[in-house]
Amino acid sequence: MPIYVYRNLTTGETFEVEQRMVDPALTADPVTGDPVKRLIQPVGIAFKGSGFYVTDSRGKNGVSASSNGAKPAAKREGDGAAAVTPPAASAGGGGSAAAASGAAAD
Repeated sequence: MPIYVYRNLTTGETFEVEQRMVDPALTADPVTGDPVKRLIQPVGIAFKGSGFYVTDSRGKNGVSASSNGAKPAAKREGDGAAAVTPPAASAGGGGSAAAASGAAAD
C-alpha cells in the first residue's frame, strides 16, 4: 500500500499514513484532530539515458543482451521519440570506415 504524507495545518508537523489508493484523503489529524493537508511527494525512481529497449533485459546465460552485440528494438510507427542506434563497428575492428578513408586521403 502507498504511504501518504500529511501536514498538520495548525502545528506544521508532517506525518505519514499508509492508505489504500481508493481510501479518501484524511481531513483531520488522527491524533490531535487538527485539520491536515495531503502533500505531493516526488517519485522515488528516475529514468536517465537514451531509452530502454526490449533487448536490455538479461538473456538466459545471465549476460545482458545489450553487451553481447544485440541491436535495439525498432521504432514503432507514430512514436514521437527518435530512434537511437549505436555506432556500427567496422569488421576490421580498427575504427570506422570514415576514419579509414580519411587516413588514406592524407
